[in-house]
Amino acid sequence: MRLTSVIWLAVFMRQEAARGAYVTVVKRGADQAGALFVLHNHLNKTFDLYGPAPQSIFEDDNAGRQFERVLENCDQEKVDQYLEKQKNFDPDLWIIETESGSGEVSLEVMR
Repeated sequence: MRLTSVIWLAVFMRQEAARGAYVTVVKRGADQAGALFVLHNHLNKTFDLYGPAPQSIFEDDNAGRQFERVLENCDQEKVDQYLEKQKNFDPDLWIIETESGSGEVSLEVMR
């Protein structure tokens, strides 16, 4: 059984804080199963955006969540455009922003 969005977010926020990153919820989605998008701010006016990986590529009993990088080193305008399209498709999505000048976010990223 997969973790709810709220529980996953609590764990993610703790992991990011432990590594010195700042995390904030930009848009709150559905508590149980809202899609999660993680925006990583590199603090140099560039961003990476991670979205949910397709469910079909991993096991049903996986309690975690896997992500794919949907945008890399892009500006805020491009991120906003992408997320606006996603909100039109699924208004229950979450948008979480992390800020860190070093490294990647602590996500399970599909390669």
